[in-house]
Amino acid sequence: MMKKIKAFIIDTVQEVRYKVTWPSYKSLQESSVLVLVASVIFAAVIGVVDLIIRNAMGWFYNMF
Repeated sequence: MMKKIKAFIIDTVQEVRYKVTWPSYKSLQESSVLVLVASVIFAAVIGVVDLIIRNAMGWFYNMF
């Protein structure tokens, strides 16, 4: 059992060191900015939809 765990850890370290393609720093920055902008836009859309639904439900409940 310990041999399998040790082999797994060794194989994992070797794969991360030699087989994984890491992005360049510039590419990483661009991707991070893209994720940040998309998150802000998504949060704004959800906020607007929430505001619309909240106002519609308030209007509906105030009718009765």
